[in-house]
Amino acid sequence: MPTALVTGVTGQDGSYLAEFLLEQGYRVIGMVRRTSTINFDRIKHIQDKIEVVQGDLLDQMSLISILQQYRPQEVYNLAAQSFVPTSFEQPVLTGEFTALGVTRVLDAIRIVDPEIRFYQASSSEMFGKVQEVPQRETTPLYPRSPYGVAKVYGHWITINYRESYNIFACSGILFNHESPRRGLEFVTHKITNAVARIKLGLEHELRLGNLEARRDWGYAPDYVRAMWLMLQQDSPDDYVVATGETHSVEEFVAEAFGHVDLDWRDYVIQDPRFYRPAEVDLLVGDPAKAGEKLGWEPSVSFKELVRIMVEADVKEWERRIKQDAVLNS
Repeated sequence: MPTALVTGVTGQDGSYLAEFLLEQGYRVIGMVRRTSTINFDRIKHIQDKIEVVQGDLLDQMSLISILQQYRPQEVYNLAAQSFVPTSFEQPVLTGEFTALGVTRVLDAIRIVDPEIRFYQASSSEMFGKVQEVPQRETTPLYPRSPYGVAKVYGHWITINYRESYNIFACSGILFNHESPRRGLEFVTHKITNAVARIKLGLEHELRLGNLEARRDWGYAPDYVRAMWLMLQQDSPDDYVVATGETHSVEEFVAEAFGHVDLDWRDYVIQDPRFYRPAEVDLLVGDPAKAGEKLGWEPSVSFKELVRIMVEADVKEWERRIKQDAVLNS
């Protein structure tokens, strides 16, 4: 039974990856930060099947200790400060987690066991002010947020450790990937959650920023499969993981409201508060290399993704309404 360590296991990607690895027969070690309240909601259905340990990307000794104790063959570094708007408000903290945190994990691997295979969660936000359409592994990077800048550092330090210490280290340059487990602070789930609440009469408007921004949106469970495939290859490399399609925020909004037979124009208000200081206007990835070398391709279309998220939110809010009715009866 191979052992895998997943940092950020309580996040969207961490929870789906833990599920996938369990299905492949892995022993899964999930790393979480010690905080006053740890949110296990995304992994509560598999919590008895994984081993949750406390560690911190800010504390290298905790990482060394975990590697020494559990001796994983694979490490998936998914932990980060990953919300772009927050990175403008907390740029130094974002750099500590999202940039230097990667270095601490890699150096812990170098010290404990350089044979460990390492996956780094890179991001399409590294492309920022895009220099080429579509974006591929060789496209020059031009990040437009502290988060994007930190991810560039994490990306290049991964390459540096691969070349300097011969560590099997891969970066997955993942474009936007969504699911019902996405945090409510992200625009996709903010939209589908509001659609559900508006449909059920719990809310009457949705305030958004730039509706013209375009993204390459895929389905998160598809993307964690690509992470695993990268570490099963004969040699380490970096891969763009994307659908190859781009859609605007307005298209996402229209599709979500349309699924519940509502006209988005009746409810959506553009609010300058939600614009970024430096906007990323267009992201669309070229997944050809992942398709050719990993045999990977997305299985869920844009329309299907929106439908999955809207229906999950409608179901959740209907459940809450019924629960409140029972409690108040």
